[in-house]
Amino acid sequence: MAADWEGEHWHHKYAPKSGTSRDGMPLSINRPPADDLQPWVARLVAAKIEAAPGSLIRCGMCTDLSFVRIVLRGDWTATSADGTQHYRDEALLFGPHSRYMPLSCSGPVMAIGVGLRPGALPLLTGRATDELVDRIEHGDPLGLIEHDLFAEYSPDDDPEQWLERIEGRLRRRIAELAPPHPDPISTAFELAGFADPNLSLSDFSELQGISLRKLERMVKRDFGLTPKQVLRRARALDIAAQLCGVADDAEAEELMLRYFDQSHLIREFAAFFGTTPSAFRSSPRPLMTLNVEIRQARRLEELDRLRPGQTRPWFSGK
Repeated sequence: MAADWEGEHWHHKYAPKSGTSRDGMPLSINRPPADDLQPWVARLVAAKIEAAPGSLIRCGMCTDLSFVRIVLRGDWTATSADGTQHYRDEALLFGPHSRYMPLSCSGPVMAIGVGLRPGALPLLTGRATDELVDRIEHGDPLGLIEHDLFAEYSPDDDPEQWLERIEGRLRRRIAELAPPHPDPISTAFELAGFADPNLSLSDFSELQGISLRKLERMVKRDFGLTPKQVLRRARALDIAAQLCGVADDAEAEELMLRYFDQSHLIREFAAFFGTTPSAFRSSPRPLMTLNVEIRQARRLEELDRLRPGQTRPWFSGK
């Protein structure tokens, strides 16, 4: 972890413009898209964190969605399945993750993201989800940049202005493609995993009127992972959100009870994040916090436990 984020003086080098958690970690502006985009788009995200010269964040990310991201400022380095690469001032396609991806940013953090619902990636881009797991590709497959990146998404703009412009581009893209909706069984599986990632796959497939084998094929196609991997990741990400201070305290005990015992928790968590829960919690993780907060806000909204726009339990309001 970079020294900038150790101790109590990190705020002298970083100034979040898109909110902070009650623990002082930076948050993004993230919300559902307009109703007409929601069959394909799960989340719109914009993060804006000003930084003093020479500032560096070393952290990582682990997300359950495919994302198209536009990085506006900062020099980014990520270690994906294809090795370590550097990114700056461009659009990128991120596949979903099967494990923690090391990520760092030198300078300010300014990025916009479009999270696609499971099954939407091939419908909107022609790309297979399982081919992009743990990978990052250069490019703008959704047509979010028409001419000039900084003319269209000025770093001086408010993050909500970026998102309004993104919605317009997405609406045009979807009108051109007229894609079908993602498979409703995949949508139902994601929601069921949000509610209870210990669910019985045989019970779920029976409820949906399909064979277990067909469920496995559909989930692998739309999520990029097997059903068991998707549920294991959901459990780990919920614990990570709790450790990062961006979870609902009312369900803290329930999240822990999803594991048989402490050794099971440690083993499963380490499989995704390469470290124990206690070691994970011992250092601030700003980029990871940004990412798990996006998922946790969406999860609670999808489960009707939080209304879009409602103050989240972990939000400081500053």
